[in-house]
Amino acid sequence: MSRIALRRPLPGLTWAQGKNYPRLSLPNDFEEDLVLLRSMTLGLMLAAFAAWPVAAQAQSGSETCTGLVSPNPSGSTAGKQSDSQAGSGSHGLDLANLDRSVSPCKEFYEFASGGWMKTHEIPAAYPSWGNFNELAQHNQEILHQILDQESADRAKAKPGSIDQKLGNFFASCMNTTAIDTAGTKPLEPEMGRIAAIRTPAELEAEVARLQNLGAGVLFGFSSRQDFKNSTQEIAYASQGGLGLPDRDDYLKKDEHSKELREKYLAHVTKMFELLGDPADRAAAEAKTVVTLETSLAEASMTRVEQRDPDNTYHKMDTAQFQAITPHFSWKRYFTDRGFPGIDTINVAQPKFFESLDHELASQPLSTWKVYLRWHLINALAPDLSQAFVDEDFDFYGRTLTGAKQLLPRWQRCVRATDRQLGEALGQKYVASTFPPEAKAAALKMVHNLISALHDDLETLPWMDQKTRAAAIQKLDKIMIKVGYPDHWRDYSAYHVVAGPYVENILRGNEFESHLNLARIGKPVDRSLWGMTPPTVNAYYNPSMNEIVFPAGILQPPFFDPKADDALNYGGIGAVIGHEMTHGFDDEGSKFDSNGNLKNWWTPQDLQNFHKRAECVANQFDSYVAIEDVHENGHLVLGESIADLGGVTIAYKAFEKTSEFRSHKRIQGFTPQQRFFLAYARIWTGKERPAYVRLMVKINPHPLGRYRTIGPLSNLEQFARAFGCHGNDPMVRPTADRCKIW
Repeated sequence: MSRIALRRPLPGLTWAQGKNYPRLSLPNDFEEDLVLLRSMTLGLMLAAFAAWPVAAQAQSGSETCTGLVSPNPSGSTAGKQSDSQAGSGSHGLDLANLDRSVSPCKEFYEFASGGWMKTHEIPAAYPSWGNFNELAQHNQEILHQILDQESADRAKAKPGSIDQKLGNFFASCMNTTAIDTAGTKPLEPEMGRIAAIRTPAELEAEVARLQNLGAGVLFGFSSRQDFKNSTQEIAYASQGGLGLPDRDDYLKKDEHSKELREKYLAHVTKMFELLGDPADRAAAEAKTVVTLETSLAEASMTRVEQRDPDNTYHKMDTAQFQAITPHFSWKRYFTDRGFPGIDTINVAQPKFFESLDHELASQPLSTWKVYLRWHLINALAPDLSQAFVDEDFDFYGRTLTGAKQLLPRWQRCVRATDRQLGEALGQKYVASTFPPEAKAAALKMVHNLISALHDDLETLPWMDQKTRAAAIQKLDKIMIKVGYPDHWRDYSAYHVVAGPYVENILRGNEFESHLNLARIGKPVDRSLWGMTPPTVNAYYNPSMNEIVFPAGILQPPFFDPKADDALNYGGIGAVIGHEMTHGFDDEGSKFDSNGNLKNWWTPQDLQNFHKRAECVANQFDSYVAIEDVHENGHLVLGESIADLGGVTIAYKAFEKTSEFRSHKRIQGFTPQQRFFLAYARIWTGKERPAYVRLMVKINPHPLGRYRTIGPLSNLEQFARAFGCHGNDPMVRPTADRCKIW
């Protein structure tokens, strides 16, 4: 949901590239077609990690409120109408998920999800588990059936057809005997090229080659929209080249960070040993890698700094870029990537490239060869023999996220197919799960939410007419994408065979890289999607000024045409509102109606907005994630603004329905109460401690608990619905209450 938490499996992921188990996708290296989406996706990073692709989450008080411990809370807006069983059963709420021993006015997340948390455990292969994961797994089971059939029928499929490609790819991934037999033999030619490097020019050539093959070495380079000319694609160079999730992992001095670095060093050592290096040599090589990556980390921007698009826009011609890095030939690099005509680049972090150039000049070629060798095996470890898969999972899965075991092979292969052939597979998924009437119903809801936000913008008391007109113009120009692309991607240039598997991966990465870089210097293609149709996520793209909702998330329990309006508006309605509001959060608000980085605010209104946004940042700073670790209010600010705006706008749209006005109870709850219970249901879930620590550090989305109680504790509508009073914990004091849209 807009930055809410969605991400997309495009070229431009960093250390997550190619990982089939929960492993974070970061906008740093192979390179971000939709870099900015990082702050603009559904915020499902809980889904993004535990349900690849991702490539994709208050405290108690003293006095309780009279309330939904009984079915008729005094003081609520409902209470006097007769109950109805319409909407119960498979299309309603599962009342067993509630914990009625907790007052909704004291801790609504526990009230709405406590029963679920008591009866559900996190599956061993996951770092977290919740409704997003359950839906993602359901979708994967559908894809598994499709791919099993395609694999069985591939010999009969037309040569070069998507049916044959899907069947061949899945079959090659599932053939573990062939994969284990091959070992690292398919990588020997590339390892030989690295070993043969004798000059800086040959090093640069190999960097370009490895980036084409999907290894995130040194830095990120891709095509993306020009921030200040959204009609054109531009080359985009950004920091990258790390093996740990975040630059702070290399730099922090606390015991947890020190322990993580020790484990990373041991992991890199083990991987070199698996390549056949003697133990003492492998240990020395690992130290070389960590030392070099630490230098890159020291020059990197923090995640909070990167959230401001003004910090990452430095448009240069080739000569200007060359002046920053005199020891790296960009002309030669562009030729080696296959696109010699590049003449303009947005350099996201100039200081990083200055530092990188210093390292290139000062480090011997032997150091860089060790580094390149590591990143090649790191990128492809999940696609090799079982020993590499196990060791890779042990660190990136078990250590970093707390997951206990690998996903089943079929599930990893389904995800890999979705990553490499997502729109081909998506065609099959849409045909079986998303009929035209479902798309029409979803579009109708999107338009209802747009209408509600339009009404809200018309009446905001803190916005003057000039800013208001610009905001409404931006809303009116939002592009809506629902379900699947109008035109499917052409995979004819991607050669897929039944084996060996890792070669299919390499060709797929090269195919994506070429497709991405070929856009540089050309008009923007606004028909492109950043997520595949089966993805359980959504996003807002500020440069496109578009909201995108894949068919994968337009499924029960988030969207169910047979459910009552309260559940749909509280579920997918809040998701839609979230993505729309991203256009007006602290990042999206810097882009105008055409997707250009341009201030459209009057000085006073901008000051008003920043003051209200700071209220949200302070609120989330106060939330404890685990032990002494708090949420980072400014890291999660965009998502938290979007959550607050999303549920507010969805409620306003719900108010226009006949169901809202009827006050008729269903399953013992009023429409208003069901709306908020449906919203809480979105974020129901559990996380492992290691995963919480990781998410708080790198994820721009808050934990699910705080995505629930954070926005709702600011809403008078919530307090009225459950009869909460001013001294209840779920009612923030008037002076501290955050209100933007």
